[in-house]
Amino acid sequence: MLTTESIQKIDREIAKYPAGQKQSAVMAALAIAQEELGWLPSEAIEFVATYLGMAPIAAYEVASFYNMYDLKPVGKYKLTVCTNLPCTLSGGGDAAGYLKEKLGIGFDETTPDGKFTLKEGECLGACGDAPVMLVNNRRMCGHMRPEEIDKLLEELE
Repeated sequence: MLTTESIQKIDREIAKYPAGQKQSAVMAALAIAQEELGWLPSEAIEFVATYLGMAPIAAYEVASFYNMYDLKPVGKYKLTVCTNLPCTLSGGGDAAGYLKEKLGIGFDETTPDGKFTLKEGECLGACGDAPVMLVNNRRMCGHMRPEEIDKLLEELE
């Protein structure tokens, strides 16, 4: 299901935990699988669970709880806007609304060209830089007013 390279990465994560605690690497293993596949189909979640010696439902519980995991295909750029209270009070709702209008999609939707998926996030841990956005679970962007959003979208085009 996964490449040898991805399996080796998972093995490196497993090695960080005591013997017999392979399941502790579930979050990292799911992230590695998603990185390779672009999202987490149920077969990938089951593969990870089996590889780690845990019940598939336990791995699915992790994958469905955290918004960094995608259980359906997403666009090339996944934009996660924090709408938790501090960000909302500092313009997070406005940033989300601007993106919805600009991209022509709502939360959990992907643009017709497959380029952007818009997600709603809960506390990205950067309240002082609100409103904040996360690009592809890796790049944190702060102070996301319309002009900053325009610059980011232009850069990603």
